[in-house]
Amino acid sequence: MADLGVSIVTLEPMRVASVRAISETPERDAWKKARAWALPRGLLDDVEEHPVFGFNNPDPSPHRKEYGYEFWIRIGPEIEPEGEIEAKEFAGGLYAVTTCEVRGDPWETIPAAWKRLLDWCQSSRYRMGNHQWLEKVRDPRASEGDLVLDLYLPIEE
Repeated sequence: MADLGVSIVTLEPMRVASVRAISETPERDAWKKARAWALPRGLLDDVEEHPVFGFNNPDPSPHRKEYGYEFWIRIGPEIEPEGEIEAKEFAGGLYAVTTCEVRGDPWETIPAAWKRLLDWCQSSRYRMGNHQWLEKVRDPRASEGDLVLDLYLPIEE
Protein backbone atom coordinates (compact mmCIF):
# COMPACT_ATOMS: atom_id res chain seq x y z
CA MET A 1 0.00 0.00 0.00
CA ALA A 2 3.03 2.28 0.03
CA ASP A 3 2.26 3.45 -3.53
CA LEU A 4 -1.29 4.48 -2.62
CA GLY A 5 -1.46 8.16 -1.74
CA VAL A 6 -3.91 8.55 1.14
CA SER A 7 -4.72 11.68 3.08
CA ILE A 8 -6.85 11.96 6.20
CA VAL A 9 -9.55 14.60 5.85
CA THR A 10 -12.36 15.86 8.06
CA LEU A 11 -15.45 16.87 6.12
CA GLU A 12 -17.37 19.51 8.02
CA PRO A 13 -21.17 19.34 8.25
CA MET A 14 -22.82 20.76 5.15
CA ARG A 15 -26.15 21.38 3.52
CA VAL A 16 -26.43 19.67 0.15
CA ALA A 17 -28.74 19.57 -2.83
CA SER A 18 -29.46 15.91 -3.49
CA VAL A 19 -30.72 14.06 -6.55
CA ARG A 20 -30.95 10.33 -7.12
CA ALA A 21 -31.74 7.99 -10.00
CA ILE A 22 -32.45 4.28 -10.07
CA SER A 23 -31.78 2.62 -13.42
CA GLU A 24 -29.21 0.55 -15.30
CA THR A 25 -27.15 3.77 -15.72
CA PRO A 26 -27.95 5.75 -12.56
CA GLU A 27 -24.71 7.77 -12.48
CA ARG A 28 -25.51 9.23 -15.90
CA ASP A 29 -29.20 9.66 -15.16
CA ALA A 30 -28.70 11.33 -11.78
CA TRP A 31 -25.93 13.53 -13.19
CA LYS A 32 -28.21 14.77 -16.00
CA LYS A 33 -30.74 15.91 -13.40
CA ALA A 34 -28.13 17.44 -11.07
CA ARG A 35 -26.34 19.22 -13.91
CA ALA A 36 -29.57 20.61 -15.40
CA TRP A 37 -30.46 22.11 -12.01
CA ALA A 38 -26.99 23.25 -10.90
CA LEU A 39 -25.53 24.68 -14.12
CA PRO A 40 -27.88 27.68 -14.53
CA ARG A 41 -27.34 28.53 -10.84
CA GLY A 42 -23.56 28.65 -11.29
CA LEU A 43 -23.04 25.82 -8.80
CA LEU A 44 -20.59 23.98 -11.06
CA ASP A 45 -18.34 27.03 -11.51
CA ASP A 46 -16.55 26.77 -8.15
CA VAL A 47 -15.82 23.22 -6.94
CA GLU A 48 -14.27 24.52 -3.72
CA GLU A 49 -17.45 26.33 -2.72
CA HIS A 50 -19.84 23.76 -4.20
CA PRO A 51 -18.10 20.35 -4.27
CA VAL A 52 -19.95 17.49 -5.96
CA PHE A 53 -20.12 14.11 -4.22
CA GLY A 54 -21.81 10.89 -5.28
CA PHE A 55 -22.47 7.40 -3.99
CA ASN A 56 -24.48 4.25 -4.74
CA ASN A 57 -28.01 4.34 -3.29
CA PRO A 58 -29.06 1.53 -3.29
CA ASP A 59 -25.94 -0.51 -4.02
CA PRO A 60 -25.71 -2.74 -7.10
CA SER A 61 -26.83 -6.32 -6.63
CA PRO A 62 -26.04 -9.42 -8.69
CA HIS A 63 -29.79 -10.17 -8.70
CA ARG A 64 -30.89 -7.05 -10.59
CA LYS A 65 -29.61 -4.79 -13.35
CA GLU A 66 -30.93 -1.59 -11.80
CA TYR A 67 -29.32 0.16 -8.84
CA GLY A 68 -29.22 3.71 -7.58
CA TYR A 69 -26.79 6.61 -7.51
CA GLU A 70 -27.15 9.86 -5.59
CA PHE A 71 -25.34 13.15 -6.18
CA TRP A 72 -24.81 15.86 -3.58
CA ILE A 73 -23.79 19.44 -4.31
CA ARG A 74 -22.92 21.64 -1.33
CA ILE A 75 -25.26 24.63 -1.13
CA GLY A 76 -25.82 27.54 1.20
CA PRO A 77 -29.02 28.33 3.09
CA GLU A 78 -30.06 30.84 0.42
CA ILE A 79 -30.47 28.13 -2.24
CA GLU A 80 -33.81 26.37 -2.38
CA PRO A 81 -33.94 23.06 -4.26
CA GLU A 82 -36.96 22.35 -6.43
CA GLY A 83 -38.49 19.53 -8.43
CA GLU A 84 -36.57 16.28 -7.97
CA ILE A 85 -33.78 18.10 -6.10
CA GLU A 86 -34.04 18.10 -2.32
CA ALA A 87 -32.02 19.67 0.48
CA LYS A 88 -30.29 17.43 3.02
CA GLU A 89 -28.02 18.00 6.00
CA PHE A 90 -24.81 15.97 6.05
CA ALA A 91 -23.17 15.57 9.47
CA GLY A 92 -19.62 15.30 8.10
CA GLY A 93 -16.93 12.99 9.43
CA LEU A 94 -13.38 11.68 9.21
CA TYR A 95 -12.23 10.16 5.91
CA ALA A 96 -9.29 8.43 4.26
CA VAL A 97 -9.07 9.91 0.76
CA THR A 98 -7.31 8.73 -2.38
CA THR A 99 -7.54 9.75 -6.02
CA CYS A 100 -8.90 7.53 -8.79
CA GLU A 101 -8.24 8.49 -12.41
CA VAL A 102 -10.98 6.68 -14.30
CA ARG A 103 -9.18 5.27 -17.32
CA GLY A 104 -10.49 2.38 -19.38
CA ASP A 105 -13.47 0.51 -18.00
CA PRO A 106 -14.94 2.41 -15.02
CA TRP A 107 -16.55 -0.85 -13.80
CA GLU A 108 -13.01 -2.14 -13.22
CA THR A 109 -11.07 1.03 -12.39
CA ILE A 110 -13.32 2.44 -9.66
CA PRO A 111 -13.94 -0.81 -7.71
CA ALA A 112 -10.19 -1.62 -7.90
CA ALA A 113 -9.35 1.79 -6.42
CA TRP A 114 -11.93 1.29 -3.64
CA LYS A 115 -10.39 -2.13 -2.89
CA ARG A 116 -6.90 -0.61 -2.59
CA LEU A 117 -8.26 2.02 -0.20
CA LEU A 118 -10.04 -0.64 1.89
CA ASP A 119 -6.83 -2.70 2.02
CA TRP A 120 -4.97 0.43 3.13
CA CYS A 121 -7.50 0.97 5.93
CA GLN A 122 -7.14 -2.61 7.17
CA SER A 123 -3.37 -2.18 7.49
CA SER A 124 -3.59 1.30 9.06
CA ARG A 125 -4.30 2.47 12.60
CA TYR A 126 -7.84 3.44 11.52
CA ARG A 127 -10.99 1.37 11.35
CA MET A 128 -14.04 1.74 9.14
CA GLY A 129 -16.53 4.40 10.15
CA ASN A 130 -20.29 4.21 9.76
CA HIS A 131 -20.86 7.48 7.91
CA GLN A 132 -21.45 7.82 4.17
CA TRP A 133 -18.89 6.59 1.62
CA LEU A 134 -18.38 9.30 -1.01
CA GLU A 135 -16.92 9.84 -4.46
CA LYS A 136 -15.97 13.49 -5.03
CA VAL A 137 -15.94 14.64 -8.64
CA ARG A 138 -12.79 16.72 -9.20
CA ASP A 139 -14.14 18.55 -12.27
CA PRO A 140 -17.92 18.38 -12.78
CA ARG A 141 -17.48 19.75 -16.30
CA ALA A 142 -15.06 16.98 -17.40
CA SER A 143 -16.14 14.39 -19.94
CA GLU A 144 -16.60 10.78 -18.83
CA GLY A 145 -13.26 9.93 -20.46
CA ASP A 146 -11.45 12.50 -18.29
CA LEU A 147 -13.17 11.67 -15.02
CA VAL A 148 -11.09 11.96 -11.84
CA LEU A 149 -12.61 11.05 -8.49
CA ASP A 150 -11.44 11.44 -4.93
CA LEU A 151 -12.66 8.39 -2.99
CA TYR A 152 -13.70 9.19 0.59
CA LEU A 153 -13.66 6.13 2.86
CA PRO A 154 -15.31 6.78 6.25
CA ILE A 155 -12.92 6.05 9.09
CA GLU A 156 -12.56 6.47 12.84
CA GLU A 157 -9.64 6.23 15.22
